[in-house]
Amino acid sequence: MRKLIVAEFISLDGVIQAPGGREEDPAGGFHLGGWIVPYADDAIGQAVQDLFAQPFELLLGRRTYDIWASYWPDVRTGHAIGDLFNSVPKHVVTHRPDSLGWQHSHALEGDLPEAIDALKQKGGGNLLTHGSGKMVRQLLAAGLVDELRLIIYPVVLGHGRRLFGDNAQAAAFTLVHSAATSKGVLITRYVRGGEVRTGTFEDIK
Repeated sequence: MRKLIVAEFISLDGVIQAPGGREEDPAGGFHLGGWIVPYADDAIGQAVQDLFAQPFELLLGRRTYDIWASYWPDVRTGHAIGDLFNSVPKHVVTHRPDSLGWQHSHALEGDLPEAIDALKQKGGGNLLTHGSGKMVRQLLAAGLVDELRLIIYPVVLGHGRRLFGDNAQAAAFTLVHSAATSKGVLITRYVRGGEVRTGTFEDIK
């Protein structure tokens, strides 16, 4: 069974909204778009390339899909990421399936957790999602996320859409990779590790 991988640029206080540009997603009065830009370096670029090095299919919420569909189809042929994004299947959570103009895009139908579980049972590359906060929160609530690829930036944004909601299903994740850039960004990879263990300080005496 293939994995569902959630990859996000995320602030210290859990915000994932509009990391790449001021006008990317100003919803809710968010005015700090582009907060990852001052921290760009080769290590982060390599981490992104590594993420796309294995076969994958994109799983996107509608807002992220619309942002990407307005950009990637127009990039020049030969752009490494653009060629990948334009060629892979794109599974989209949407109530407007007739408006998916980006090539190889497909609308998910019916109950979201059931649709994702069915996708995971099929053959093919791993399911990879980025952004798509509303959708990801539903997937976390259903316990369907197998891996978290979080690039954590040393900023507190105070408001904005966050990755984790109060309804996320409790789960333990194992850190299998971490690296820090010269500007203080943490590049991490967590894989699902089972149930959350609890105890008291008496247990460690």
